[in-house]
Amino acid sequence: MWAEKAEVLARYLHYGQKDKAGKPYIEHLEFVVEHLDNSTDEMRAVAWLHDSVEDTAISIDEIQEQFGNVIANAILAISKRKGEDYQDYLIRVKQNALARSVKLADLQHNADLSRLPRIKEEDILRKEKYLAAMAFLLS
Repeated sequence: MWAEKAEVLARYLHYGQKDKAGKPYIEHLEFVVEHLDNSTDEMRAVAWLHDSVEDTAISIDEIQEQFGNVIANAILAISKRKGEDYQDYLIRVKQNALARSVKLADLQHNADLSRLPRIKEEDILRKEKYLAAMAFLLS
């Protein structure tokens, strides 16, 4: 129930957006949803919406209104705040089981450099950062 509603909203919110490789951004969200471990309806909803507060005009209050506290709290946990220390961010993500599961799938896709047309040094550094984040979230 929640996941289907979240998918419709995510497709609307991210319409026309492209990822770092120039591909439709929705493909990233599809990957994250498809690579969740032991996914639940709520987890899939969070996966569809995990970048919505950071990358679109929707607010966490609107998410809460439409999806309730559990999903909104996970999205709040997974949404990095401007100027926030990355380690502090990961600590918050790790404390919310839904956010943690979604972030692991998100990092898996973000660390896949084969999606990029050319690999630059900054891409390799970003991959190392994401792999370290995955190790932390799994510890």
